[in-house]
Amino acid sequence: MKTIARPGWQPVILRQHREAHGLSLEAAGDQLRTVASRHGLAAPAANFQTLWGHERGTIYPGPHYRRAYCLMYRASEPALGFRHPLPGEEPGVENSISELPQPTDPALDNQAAQLIQQTLLQVSTALSPDGIQQDALRSRVLDAWRRRHGQGSPKPILVLVGGYAGSGKTEFSRFLSDITGWAFLDKDSITRPMAERLLTSLGGDPNDRHSELYLHEVRPLGYRCLMETAWDNLDLGTSAILSAPFIAELADPDWVTRLTNRCAAKGIDVAVIWIRCDVESMREYIEFRGAGRDAWKLANWDTYTSSLNTDQSPPTAHITIDNRLGSAISLADRTRETLRRILA
Repeated sequence: MKTIARPGWQPVILRQHREAHGLSLEAAGDQLRTVASRHGLAAPAANFQTLWGHERGTIYPGPHYRRAYCLMYRASEPALGFRHPLPGEEPGVENSISELPQPTDPALDNQAAQLIQQTLLQVSTALSPDGIQQDALRSRVLDAWRRRHGQGSPKPILVLVGGYAGSGKTEFSRFLSDITGWAFLDKDSITRPMAERLLTSLGGDPNDRHSELYLHEVRPLGYRCLMETAWDNLDLGTSAILSAPFIAELADPDWVTRLTNRCAAKGIDVAVIWIRCDVESMREYIEFRGAGRDAWKLANWDTYTSSLNTDQSPPTAHITIDNRLGSAISLADRTRETLRRILA
C-alpha cells in the first residue's frame, strides 16, 4: 500500500504508543470512542482497519482522530508523530503534565493553577506593550479558578475571542469557560436560526455569509444580539466569553475603544484574544464540520483565503493564541483532561 506524504508524519510512532500501553487495535478503538464521547468530540468509528491504516501510514488521521489520540495517550501531535513541532512547542511539556500527582489535599488547587498558567503561557503571545494585557488576563483566569474554590475577586470581565472560520476560537473559548466558569456565548449558537430565517424572508440564501444582503442587513443584527446577551450577563456580575469572528470589529480601533469605555464605566475589564491558524488547518476544520454556511468558502477557497491575513493579528488584539496545526487546542484538551484527574 502507498504511504501518504504529510510533513513530519511518522505513523510508526502511533503504533509504538499503542503497544507501550499494551493495547490491541480493537482496545485502542474502544478507548478512542470513550475519550471522544467524554470530551464531546465527533465520535470516530475507530474500527481496527482505520487504526491500522493510521499506523501504517495509508490513512492520515483527521482532526477528530488526532484530538482523541492526543487525549488518550496524553501527548501532543508532534509527540505522536502527526507533524513537525512548531517553534517553541516543546515535546516534553505533555509528559510533565501527565505525571502530576493525584490530589490528596485541597491545597493542590495551586498545582492546578500552575498547570493552567503553563498552558496559557505556552500558547499565547502578548501584543500589548510589555505584555500587560496578557498578564492581566492570565491573572483573571487564575483568579476565576481560585474563586470557584472559595477565593478570588467578583469583578467581571468581558473576553472577546476572534478569528477566521475554522481557526479554533470556539474550542479555545470552551476551554477558558471550563477553567473559569465564565459564561460562554457563541455567535453561531445564539444567532444562526435568526439569521437563516431573516435571510430567507428577505429572499436570500439561508447559508449566505458573503453577500451585501447578509453583510448590511443581517450581520449587524447578529452581533447586536451577541453583545446584548453579553450585557445581560455582565450587568449581573457574570463574566462572559464571546466567540465570534469579530473581523470588522477588531479592525476598528474606535469600536474597541467605545466598548472598553462602556465596560470601564461599569467596572468591567476587557480582554481581546485573536486565534491564529494556518490556512490548511482551517480548511480541514471547515470541511470536517460540514456546515452549510461554509459552502461558499469551500467552493471559492482561493478567493476567500486571498483576503485573509493569517500572519498578523488585528491591531486591537491584546493576545494571540497560536493554533497553527491545531497545537493550542491539542494542548488545551490535554490540560483539561489533566485538571479533571487532579481534582477527581
